[in-house]
Amino acid sequence: MKTVYHAAYTRAEAHHGWLHSRHTFSFAGYHNPQRMNFGALRVINDDHVAAGMGFGTHPHHNMEIISIPLSGDLAHRDSMGNGCVIRSGDIQVMSPEPA
Repeated sequence: MKTVYHAAYTRAEAHHGWLHSRHTFSFAGYHNPQRMNFGALRVINDDHVAAGMGFGTHPHHNMEIISIPLSGDLAHRDSMGNGCVIRSGDIQVMSPEPA
C-alpha cells in the first residue's frame, strides 16, 4: 500500500463567510499539479459550515460523497431529494446519480 503524508498546514484554505474549507488535493480555485488526486480519490476537504448555512442543491455525478461530521449535525440532500441529518460520529455515503 502506498502512503503519502500531507501535513495539515500544507493544505490550501478557502474562506467563503459561511464555509471555511481546507483542500488536500486541487479543488475549486486551488490548483497544485503535485496534488491532483490519489488513485480514484479526487478530493478530501475539511469543511467547517456555519450553522443554518450550506451548499445549495447540487448533483453528485460520477462521484460518491462521504460525510463524517466531527461535531454538530449536518443536513445533506442531493438534487434527487435523497438525504438526512447526520450527527457527529455518523458516516453518510451518497452514491452517484444515474446518468
